[in-house]
Amino acid sequence: MNRWLVWTARHSLTIALCVMFVAPVVFLLLTSLMTDSQALTASYWPRQWRFANYADVFSKTPLPRYLLNTVLYSVAATAFMLLASVPAAYALAKLRWRGQGAYLVVIVCMMMIPPQVTTVPLYLMWANWGLTGTLWPLVLPMLLGDAFSIFLLRQFLLTIPTEYLDAARVDGCGEWRTLLRVVLPMARPGIAAAALFQFFYAWNDYYGPLLYTSENEHNWTLSLGLASFKTLHHVQWNLVSAATILTMVPVVVLFFFAQRAFVQGVTLTGVKG
Repeated sequence: MNRWLVWTARHSLTIALCVMFVAPVVFLLLTSLMTDSQALTASYWPRQWRFANYADVFSKTPLPRYLLNTVLYSVAATAFMLLASVPAAYALAKLRWRGQGAYLVVIVCMMMIPPQVTTVPLYLMWANWGLTGTLWPLVLPMLLGDAFSIFLLRQFLLTIPTEYLDAARVDGCGEWRTLLRVVLPMARPGIAAAALFQFFYAWNDYYGPLLYTSENEHNWTLSLGLASFKTLHHVQWNLVSAATILTMVPVVVLFFFAQRAFVQGVTLTGVKG
């Protein structure tokens, strides 16, 4: 008993933080299993476990369509980001060329620009091209890379010893082959971290889908669909909570399986740079 009390006292701060983060999720889960009359009352434990709330969510909203749009947006944006950002980060970290420092400064400055500053000109451009109402305005910009991802990957690539790259070049490898055969296998944790950051951002993005797809419900994502669901069923908090839980589950599962690579990539990013 005394040993348990000592352990609790030593880890009291950690326990308090865990309770602080877990309590809202538990409350949301319990609310999703309540009846409509009990939700958001003084009773926090379901008097009647209503698992049918999750079935009602699918019957009252096109949640599978929202899920498909979100997956398409997240996967395509992540793939395009990696396709453009990895070579850019490699050039900044392992190559020497004129204007390299200025380009890095531009990348850092782009990270500081609020997205609202570029909203009007970008929207007018996509509208002139007839792409508003679709997911293309959210995906195509990733072909030009992402400033944060380039900076993150560049910091990670700096931790890779240059001797490996020099050995590959001596063996006759060009820069592209060196990148593909040597750098990419060694940079998997950093790439995984950048990919997860981009995937989570796209999955939770509300501003972009609201701006470009609000006029076409067929292309709504989960975040936008969930917001409209709250408007339609603002009294039925049990259904809103059930929809929120269903939205959270895929991201939680993905992070559970990829957390080791994610943590390693973020940790090693700060070793040098």
